[in-house]
Amino acid sequence: MFRCGIAYPRCRWIIPLLLLFAIIFDLIAICAQSGWVEDEDARSHYASMWEQCRGLKDNWRCQSLMEFSWAQAVAALMIIGLIILIIAFILAIVAMCNINVGLMVAVAAFLIVVAIIQIIALIIYPTKFNELIFEGNYYYTWAYGFGWGATIISIGCAILFCCLPRYEDELSGQAKVKYLYSSE
Repeated sequence: MFRCGIAYPRCRWIIPLLLLFAIIFDLIAICAQSGWVEDEDARSHYASMWEQCRGLKDNWRCQSLMEFSWAQAVAALMIIGLIILIIAFILAIVAMCNINVGLMVAVAAFLIVVAIIQIIALIIYPTKFNELIFEGNYYYTWAYGFGWGATIISIGCAILFCCLPRYEDELSGQAKVKYLYSSE
């Protein structure tokens, strides 16, 4: 006998694991001291979500970005998104332990909110930061990429949590096994 399809009982633990990765990616993006923006040579100017630094060799002058209202909004949105993501992660574990369909839909709603909030923050940052830059070429680098990574994982998990209620029996292991080939 050959069984074809997804192993749903295993799948129900992969999704919370993906949410854990999204939390880790968000923490990396928020806590990074550099890595959001660098100049072309990565030698004279770099920035994080919190501050920007200019200088050469050991002579760096850093300025807080928190004096700008847009930077405060970006920080607030990213932190609010992280908090909601943590709540969604906890609810996802509870939903997957109990196979609670209503809770799965709530997790999907939370993840959609997280994605919207973080997309707004990740679009505001480069738009407004570029207004501060007058010279050279700049690249948005690894920490900014981790922010987008967390957002993309949140969108993917939201889609999965929207679809999972249709497979309640498969997740709980109560569905009848479907075989691709039988000897009858």
